[in-house]
Amino acid sequence: MEQTCIFCEILAGKAPASFVYRDERVAAFMDIRPVNAGHVLVIPLRHAAFLSELEAEAGAQMFRTGQRVAAALRKSGVKCEGVNFFLADGRAAGQEVWHVHLHVFPRYAGDNHHLRFSPDYFKPVSREEIETTAEKIRLVFKP
Repeated sequence: MEQTCIFCEILAGKAPASFVYRDERVAAFMDIRPVNAGHVLVIPLRHAAFLSELEAEAGAQMFRTGQRVAAALRKSGVKCEGVNFFLADGRAAGQEVWHVHLHVFPRYAGDNHHLRFSPDYFKPVSREEIETTAEKIRLVFKP
């Protein structure tokens, strides 16, 4: 993991960013490696590397802000026929910056970006296997 968090540097004004929104819990700014023009990152102001470290209200505010960004993208004149949200939690999930962040990016037919599933996604799983997995999660779930 990185020693210096680039998102914390951005929030402190030590690194440049093009902000579209900021409040007492979250900030939203343009991604410097956009999937498509209009790609925005929504992050909590308080550092949290993983979702398990994120305060619940900050997480809720991230998604509320993501919704508002999505609505703004559709009204902005940026090419936008749809919107994807993407959040990677951990290296195996594709996380590269160790500060929780929600990607909000516009999509349109022919943009040549794909969210792909492995071939195993299309193989049916038994109800018994699904229930066994659900029970493992229920046993440790904290409401």
